[in-house]
Amino acid sequence: MFDLDNTLHHASHAIFPRINAGMTAYIVERLGIEVDLANHLRVEYTRRYGATLLGLVRHHGVDAHDFLAAVHDFPDLSALLRAERGLVRHLRALPGRKYVLTNGPRDYAEAILREIGISHVFERCISIEQMRDRSAWRAKPDPKMMRRLLARERLRAAHVWLVEDTRSHLKNYRAQGLRTVWVTGYLPEKSGLGATNRRSGRPHYVDIKVQSLKTLKKCPIRVAR
Repeated sequence: MFDLDNTLHHASHAIFPRINAGMTAYIVERLGIEVDLANHLRVEYTRRYGATLLGLVRHHGVDAHDFLAAVHDFPDLSALLRAERGLVRHLRALPGRKYVLTNGPRDYAEAILREIGISHVFERCISIEQMRDRSAWRAKPDPKMMRRLLARERLRAAHVWLVEDTRSHLKNYRAQGLRTVWVTGYLPEKSGLGATNRRSGRPHYVDIKVQSLKTLKKCPIRVAR
């Protein structure tokens, strides 16, 4: 299972700054608050729930679909994207079934996969809309969402590798039995989430740490047949 942003493409180059600015502007407008408080809520809800969206829905009654559409609108998407050369070849060299698992919305995720030419490599693209259940919106690293996903796809946790840039997601899902790959090449040295996304070290819950997907194909990944 591959994360999308800062794993399959370099979101920190241009897309994340636009998304973060769009989220802050949306919160300012919808909640009628100052920019500093809006920035605080954006970062805090991501830290607490895995996605700013979940905090806005839970605490402020924001319309989820309106929020997702507003902050992921990129008519100039192709000009903003940066990805590794030979990405299709690198992905195909890895064993097993392949999924995208992203806290981004479906249209945004599918547009990126099309633009960088890797849609056909993946069996499914699972976006935040597909993570929700009857009781609530959910996002990585929600444990219930992952249990339901594994059951639906008939996958055993121990047979799944999660390839991610976000350490909190890796930590939570390693505790559920998934194997973990931490991709660090697109991460800034520091981020708005503090030390969470620093590149240094290899935490105990990370099985493999790589700079890029190009180097991942050289790692000893085994999957059940």
